[in-house]
Amino acid sequence: MSDSDGKKTLGLRGGARPGNVKQSFSHGRTKNVVVETKRKRVVVPKPGASKPSGGAAPSGDPSRRPAGISDAEMNRRLKALQAAKAREAEEAERREAEEKARAEERERRRAEQEAKEREQREAEEKARQKAEEEERKQKEAEEAAQRAAAEAAAAKEAPNKAKAPAASKPAPAETPRKADREQRQTRGKGRDDGRRSGKLTLNQALSGGEGGRQRSMASMKRKQERARQKAMGGSVEREKVIREVQLPEAIVVSELANRMAERVADVVKSLMNMGMMVTQNQTIDADTAELIIEEFGHKVVRVSDADVEDVISDVEDKDEDLQPRPPVITIMGHVDHGKTSLLDAIRDAKVVAGEAGGITQHIGAYQVQTNDGTTLTFLDTPGHAAFTSMRSRGAQVTDIVVLVVAADDAVMPQTVEAINHAKAAGVPMIVAINKVDKPEANPDKVRTDLLQHEVIVEKMSGEVQDVEVSAITGQGLDDLLEAIALQAEILELKANPNRAAQGAVIEAQLDVGRGPVATVLVQKGTLRQGDIFVVGEQYGKVRALINDKGERVQEAGPSVPVEVLGLNGTPEAGDVLNVTETEAQAREIAEYRAQVAKDKRAAAGAATTLEQLMQKAKEDENVAELPILVKADVQGSAEAIVQAMEKIGNDEVRVRVLHSGVGAITETDIGLAEASGAPVFGFNVRANASARNTANQKGVEIRYYSVIYDLVDDVKAAASGLLSAEIREKFIGYAEIKEVFKVTGVGKVAGCLVTEGVARRSAGVRLLRDNVVIHEGTLKTLKRFKDEVAEVQSGQECGMAFENYDDIRPGDVIEIFEREEVTRTLD
Repeated sequence: MSDSDGKKTLGLRGGARPGNVKQSFSHGRTKNVVVETKRKRVVVPKPGASKPSGGAAPSGDPSRRPAGISDAEMNRRLKALQAAKAREAEEAERREAEEKARAEERERRRAEQEAKEREQREAEEKARQKAEEEERKQKEAEEAAQRAAAEAAAAKEAPNKAKAPAASKPAPAETPRKADREQRQTRGKGRDDGRRSGKLTLNQALSGGEGGRQRSMASMKRKQERARQKAMGGSVEREKVIREVQLPEAIVVSELANRMAERVADVVKSLMNMGMMVTQNQTIDADTAELIIEEFGHKVVRVSDADVEDVISDVEDKDEDLQPRPPVITIMGHVDHGKTSLLDAIRDAKVVAGEAGGITQHIGAYQVQTNDGTTLTFLDTPGHAAFTSMRSRGAQVTDIVVLVVAADDAVMPQTVEAINHAKAAGVPMIVAINKVDKPEANPDKVRTDLLQHEVIVEKMSGEVQDVEVSAITGQGLDDLLEAIALQAEILELKANPNRAAQGAVIEAQLDVGRGPVATVLVQKGTLRQGDIFVVGEQYGKVRALINDKGERVQEAGPSVPVEVLGLNGTPEAGDVLNVTETEAQAREIAEYRAQVAKDKRAAAGAATTLEQLMQKAKEDENVAELPILVKADVQGSAEAIVQAMEKIGNDEVRVRVLHSGVGAITETDIGLAEASGAPVFGFNVRANASARNTANQKGVEIRYYSVIYDLVDDVKAAASGLLSAEIREKFIGYAEIKEVFKVTGVGKVAGCLVTEGVARRSAGVRLLRDNVVIHEGTLKTLKRFKDEVAEVQSGQECGMAFENYDDIRPGDVIEIFEREEVTRTLD
């Protein structure tokens, strides 16, 4: 096998002379190759040597001069040309001087390197010779000792053997030959003839020399580059770059190394030197990371986890950027006062027909175009008490509140609640007195009742506008729209459409075909298709925008309600939507918010001390729980149901919602319900096929509802079943002891007279002495004359004996009573 079969790359070795390259082959063989280095030749023109052959003609030769050039212009051009040539000559001289200086520097460095290597070789040669001399002397001493021992042995054996001198003659001849052979071997060991240069020795393997792994091509190139820079007189060490490292409260070791632009191995090594045995995937605290950063010479910039939200900080818009926007009107009022019907009359649509039981279960958002071209955005909030939080959200995003009060029903509890929400939000109110077409309608009573809640309408010399309307006949609708337009004009509502969008989630649901869908009311900026946003603990990219008419739109400006598709999860109703620049920012903010919420829930659910934990366990011991699972079609309904469930119960029984969510009932929900023994309540949703089959197999009850009243009533009835029945005592009679007799085999028997009511054998009795209860128990016997009887009427005499009690005296009173169980219900 020839040397060229290995096809190994040429490699430079540190100890080799410049111009020598050691080539490695398989099986440890190497070969020294002499490399000729060709240097780039720089040709420097001598000053004055290069003269253009076709130079400009002198100014005095008009025949060779370009047309239209004067003598003065020609002279200026010649002077400029001469100055340029002079500059070129100076530049060439300077370059030649620099090249010469560099060459001298290289020669000097090369000479110094060769002198250093020569001194090193001489020192190594002297050390080797000294070692050989010492080894040789040691060998000679050993040989002399051996010869002396042999002569002593021979002298001792001479008297016994006559042939001893003859036998010992060859020894002196053998010993020099052996010594010469050992000396040759010793010289061979010390001589560096290069015969074993390609073999791997133990020392080379341990020191990582020739026998180590082959260097990569990149490593060879880096070494060659360093050698070239060194030969050229450049600096081998790169200048240290000082970086500002952003340091959060906790950071992974590999991420810390990445931010410092240092090798992970170096960072791990520094941590180990500090006594921390960590890997690159472990997390370290900020104080430790700060020590590492300072050790590597970088600057520390402490940041908090909450700083991720700085990218969505609210910026105040300039007045010149603001443009008029449509007002957002919220319809509020009590249940069945005609809020949705009134909005239908305005929209000429039939929204109520789609609501179960004629009750609005969700917040609806609609845009209405008036006759004069004004655009109004209406929010229709439910009026039921369970939707208090939804109504409060409606008040937070609204500009004007229209308070609907039925003229035949006046002010009701939810009407008062709506008034309080409007006052808390600080928004103006318009009172719409509905159902004025009914015969029993009394609008003045509504105005009078509103006075009790500090709502003074214009007819009562106040500032709140009031309009009498009828959703059935359409009476007063134009007046209502005119009042809304007037109020909006007074408010001067403006927003900046040319900025990143910000809005509020009115409602959110999980659609089977479209995924998570959020109804968003844009408040600032313009939301466009393709925008990346974060909303609460969720984030996403706007895949589609659908307006209130079901049409797809490309963008939505201020005060425009749209359905947003493209979320990664269902947000909470009331969450704020913010548009971000990158998806990474949105994901980071959403993950931070989710972690904060998780920590808050964990902190709220955990007892801080052992005493609190034991106290909580003792309190829960006597409380019966009704576990349930709730699945609803939209987030707002699920939240309202959960809040209603939390209000059901007392000190003895309570309802615990194991899980609430949005979407169809799945097999996972059935598994959780089966493990907890809980029923599943579906609000406007159904169970899929696999969930129904699993529920039938495991005996899990699934109930469907479309009206929230029915769901709350059923849960309240079920929770009432967990209440222990109330025991009530009913007094049925009194008897007075006239005489006490002793009867053999029975004991003391009281001769009594029933003074009031009736005495029964099965009833409970109490023995009263001086109106103090001294015994409570049951009767052992009740006799009339000698016969055992079931009861004795008032005015008759009888004999009574107590069970396990004999301390009875004449004059004592016996109180007779019965116990009955009364079923309790939750109010």
